[in-house]
Amino acid sequence: MKPSRTKSAIAISLLFAAAPVLAEDAASPIVVQDVVVTGTRDITRSAAESLSPIDVISAKDLQRTGQTDLRDALVKLLPSINRLAQAGDAANLTSALTLRGLSPNHVLLLVNGKRRHTTANISADPGAQQGATPVDIDLIPVSAVDHIEVLRDGAAAQYGSDAIAGVINVILKSSSQGGTLTATSGQYYKRDGFTLGGAADVGLPLGADGFVHLSAEYRRHEHSVRSGPDERTGGYDNRTLGDPRIRRESFSANAGIPLGPDVELYAFGTAAHRAGATVQNFRLASRLPQVFPNGFSPVETSNETDAALTAGIKSTDLGGWRWDLSASYGSDNVKIGMNDSANTDLYAATGATPTSFHLSKFHNIQQSANGDIARSFETGVLPAALSVALGAEYRRESYEIGAGDPASYFGSGAQALPGLSPVSAGKHSRNISAAYLDLSTRLTRQWEAEVAARYERFSDAGSTRNAKLSTRYEFDPRYAIRATGSTGFRAPSLAQSYYTSLAVSPTTAGGQLAVNSDAARTLGAAPLKPEKSRSYNLGLVAQPIDKLNLTLDAYHIEIRDRIVQGGTYSGAAAINALTAAGIALPTGLSSVSASYFANGVETRTRGVDLVAGYPADFSSAGRIDWDVSANINDSKVTRVANDRNGRPLLNAQQVGYLTTSTPKNKLIVGGTWSLDQWSVTLHATRYGKTETEATFYSGPNIYSTSVFNHIENKPKTITDLEVRYAATRNLQLAVGANNLFDVYPTETPAASRYLGVYRFDTSASQIAFNGGYYYVRANYKF
Repeated sequence: MKPSRTKSAIAISLLFAAAPVLAEDAASPIVVQDVVVTGTRDITRSAAESLSPIDVISAKDLQRTGQTDLRDALVKLLPSINRLAQAGDAANLTSALTLRGLSPNHVLLLVNGKRRHTTANISADPGAQQGATPVDIDLIPVSAVDHIEVLRDGAAAQYGSDAIAGVINVILKSSSQGGTLTATSGQYYKRDGFTLGGAADVGLPLGADGFVHLSAEYRRHEHSVRSGPDERTGGYDNRTLGDPRIRRESFSANAGIPLGPDVELYAFGTAAHRAGATVQNFRLASRLPQVFPNGFSPVETSNETDAALTAGIKSTDLGGWRWDLSASYGSDNVKIGMNDSANTDLYAATGATPTSFHLSKFHNIQQSANGDIARSFETGVLPAALSVALGAEYRRESYEIGAGDPASYFGSGAQALPGLSPVSAGKHSRNISAAYLDLSTRLTRQWEAEVAARYERFSDAGSTRNAKLSTRYEFDPRYAIRATGSTGFRAPSLAQSYYTSLAVSPTTAGGQLAVNSDAARTLGAAPLKPEKSRSYNLGLVAQPIDKLNLTLDAYHIEIRDRIVQGGTYSGAAAINALTAAGIALPTGLSSVSASYFANGVETRTRGVDLVAGYPADFSSAGRIDWDVSANINDSKVTRVANDRNGRPLLNAQQVGYLTTSTPKNKLIVGGTWSLDQWSVTLHATRYGKTETEATFYSGPNIYSTSVFNHIENKPKTITDLEVRYAATRNLQLAVGANNLFDVYPTETPAASRYLGVYRFDTSASQIAFNGGYYYVRANYKF
């Protein structure tokens, strides 16, 4: 029996009632008064003064989560951010997160305020991440991060496409001296998933007044296995459920040098390499006994090279104007392979088959140039200066799909994932131009307002105009209300327009067709249009008593023409469409389906965010920095569109991926207690329930696309603990546990466990499948 939420709460109470902590190492609450640069053109505004809700996460906050990935650290810190427990196929090798229950595609990621390129690896499998090609935040070294600003508000009028749910702005370290060395290691309670990581960063002077800050990081994470027994063999031969094996090296540089009293030349960039491997479903010995007499488990591999570079020049004063000119280049190159596999058709034709294959290559490139200018004007009418900011951007995006080696796509192709044939390969690109205007001022001493407008044109998707109005009224220094209203948009990614693939399990196959292909058109596909959104936010900022900082924000987000994986056909229609696309199918399958990306639905998301922090000083008994944060979120599909054949684009299962696969609520409670050399951080995170309309894999409704097995994943509470000791002034040692009480998700009913193996819901489990994880860390500052 697993400990209950009550036991978790008792553990928190006992620890904070009995253990001393380190004052020097005390964590500041999430609600801080740091100056922010996200969501505003005002360079003097703090997070508490922002007209939109912003969370500021420090490097110390990130480290104390015990996570060596930025994504998983943010999931631990912010209730509005979540992740899928396990994605399918190649998507399991890419890090994606969601904000406010929307798609990973609806989060814009910036580095030092500049748009970062997205991954080339699309998530094509059905589920909550369907069609996602987000920025892979884990390819930025954690050691390079000074802090992260998370804007929980629509911001397309300020930053352009994708910023429907919000914006994550990663601010890199910029000191010219000092640095840190960090080593960490851990594993799951079940003694797998071994993790080893090391990081270093150092600040160096550049000339008399400049700086360059360098960071390097290494991470290795081994497979974990949480599969149930395979019903075909009765044994644990199938190792597909669990973490992939990952090895990652990443680097970062951030530099600036003054060219005069008010002009600075700057540059920053990252480079990363990641090799990953994820296990596919076990093939029985009867599949190809001549090569694998004991059966085999294909292993899908990813070899990824990612790089980004931005260079620019800016001035704080040129005739009263602040200005910033910059150019950026970003590239993500992913090569997908398969080991321990075979091409059974090739063996039948020639008497031989490779066991390793190159399946495909995906390469995404983003090039951009930006110009921004801003200044304040005294109008003589308003009680404060009118801040004016305007700018322009040009961006070129390219997406290349490369074919696999001939053996990978001959006949029915490599087992688990056939390679892409030359008919699916190609190079595609588009140009984007944009201009924006931003005005802000005080209408009275207590009332602020800001308006932003943006025009953006895509060479392949047309033009769009968007606006945002924000306001804040301060009743007194302790209380203020804020509100925003905005329109937004997201253009379809090139990957969503051109990607084609086929995933094959031992008994089923699912194809993804390029929406603009002839094959997809036979299934009723239409060209993709940009998504359009409307967002509203109403918030309260309060300090009801000294030192207690509290924000409460309610939001409403409507999205039209939302791009989803839809138009799903099965049986003969699917087989004919896949054949028309040049995709061959193996024999003996129980179910074959084909889908494409479509502007399938209109959705409405409503919710509330709460963030509070309170520092309590107990003098000789130490100090506690308490924090509480919560998110309540509800999404509904308000309309399902039809394809050109008159059929609904989504069924009940696909609607569920959009509405019930992320937690309805998430609560984080805890804090840090510090005294002398000791420090303890403890948090309990409660995830609300999720639901799935699951496929039946046995019984009268097996493989039905209209009748599903309704599954509820019960609320779960995870407790995280870290204890730190300052051995010297420079050396800190830490030991911790994530999921201290070894909590697991709700188990899936037997009728919806594919092959008996999938014990947990891969579409909607709100927590990971791995149970408890313990780790040690050493950190040295110099």
